[in-house]
Amino acid sequence: MSGFSPAMPVRRVVVFTSGRNYNVCRNVVELVRRNPELELLVIEHRPPRTAGRLLRNQLRNLRRNGWRWIPYQATEVIESMRLRLWPSSEPLPGSPGAAYEFAAVTSTLRVCWRTVADVHAERTVALLHEYRPDLGISLGAPVLREVVFAVPRLGTINLHKGQLPDFRGMPPAFWEFETGATQFGCTVHRVVSALDAGDVLLEQTLRRAPHATPKGVQLELDEIGIELVCRAVEDIGHGRARWRAQQAGGQTFRKPTLGQIAAQERRLNADPRPLSERVKDCAFSLYRRLWRPIPRWLAGLAGRQRIVVLLYHRVNDDMRDSLTVGIEQFDRQLAWLARNCRLVCLEDIAARRVDRRSLRPIVAVTFDDGYLDNSEIAGPIMLRHRVPATFFVSTGHIESEIAFEHDLKRKGHYLPTMSWAQLARLRDWGFTVGSHTVTHLDCGRAPLADVRRELEESRDHLVRHLGIERPMFAYPFGGPDNFTVEARAEVVRAGYSACVSAFGGFNSGPIDPYRIKRINISCHFSLAAFAARVEGMNR
Repeated sequence: MSGFSPAMPVRRVVVFTSGRNYNVCRNVVELVRRNPELELLVIEHRPPRTAGRLLRNQLRNLRRNGWRWIPYQATEVIESMRLRLWPSSEPLPGSPGAAYEFAAVTSTLRVCWRTVADVHAERTVALLHEYRPDLGISLGAPVLREVVFAVPRLGTINLHKGQLPDFRGMPPAFWEFETGATQFGCTVHRVVSALDAGDVLLEQTLRRAPHATPKGVQLELDEIGIELVCRAVEDIGHGRARWRAQQAGGQTFRKPTLGQIAAQERRLNADPRPLSERVKDCAFSLYRRLWRPIPRWLAGLAGRQRIVVLLYHRVNDDMRDSLTVGIEQFDRQLAWLARNCRLVCLEDIAARRVDRRSLRPIVAVTFDDGYLDNSEIAGPIMLRHRVPATFFVSTGHIESEIAFEHDLKRKGHYLPTMSWAQLARLRDWGFTVGSHTVTHLDCGRAPLADVRRELEESRDHLVRHLGIERPMFAYPFGGPDNFTVEARAEVVRAGYSACVSAFGGFNSGPIDPYRIKRINISCHFSLAAFAARVEGMNR
């Protein structure tokens, strides 16, 4: 049925899903947060893992994927054993993303989470009728039958990370890359008996960036999908829902085999890495696995573990340069940090509250300048991995189209920066915002009066817009010649709680909050090089 729907208050929502991953949990939290009167019943489809079912699944996957299934499964088993022997470090209490953990979601009074062996079983259907939901939402659920999706008074909507009708089925982004599509889509549609064929309520497209990868696109679609689902519930409840019938045609895809995935990876990485780069990666891995563990453990036992502060600028797939890392690259780096390091926030480092009796590297993450992708891409990925971070922004570039001088020199044009509302959202997520002057001033070459004025103005901007009373400061360009003793004294006088540079490597001795060193990370780091750099190797 196409056209507008009248306003129909949405008070009770049932969410159908087959997992409790980050995307589902965050979507549930955002729905509750943005709709104060909403109550949610989450029905998680989780069939029992019997020996017979596991054996049938293994045989089916072996027939479908061939010999590749054996090493694939072996790798998963080895990784599972490794995590048992060397588990990931516990996230910092209260770190960004804590609200989206499963335990936090199920402790919410307006969320009831029920796990069922079969979403279509009589007991589940009876539960639905007893709950009397106004609306159903399918988030990664198995294919729903009418006995379930027709129970909610307003029907059930599905989040589909693909453009309809061209890309029905799964998974997100893979088949678009396979067919050479130039854009990707995210769609909210009505659930009907035919797969992904119902009327469309909302959709958003995403262009294919020059350096896009399937995983990077999936991460972007995840963020778009969360926003679309929240908008869909609000539109339905307020009478703004406008449905349109899908066009005829389209194609339905299924999950690719391991062989198809491998073939696509070969095509997307058609240019083999030089032998010298592969040799370097071997050296990096040997350094991290053989050379570093004993010195690192000894330093931790002595309470002298060094602190590594990483510096990023941009995260996107539009460009590759010394100030940018790719989306998938950033996600892999953060996943490695979360597994192998003790993650801390910069404020605790500056306040000397970090216990350095750690057998793992102690790492903090920072961003400079204030680019738009920090909010749209980097922030959500850090939420996913529970990574705290500090964003140092040049406040005169916020909500303006004034280009950074270094962007004009390197790119020849303006690159978008964040708004104050987006910075407030980062703050509300649990991240920290600090000063990077007003105009990205070179504090080592500018008159001291200009340095003093920019320190005060930038501080006042942060107080006025974000309520940050004693922000931290990162001086632009970050080199030894870009700051002076007199400028450092002005930082202290202006009331900043810390000052960080962008040179000097690691923080090994006692921490001076006004001389914290950082390491710049760019797209030129392979994962092996990144891990070795965190461990202490100079490139």
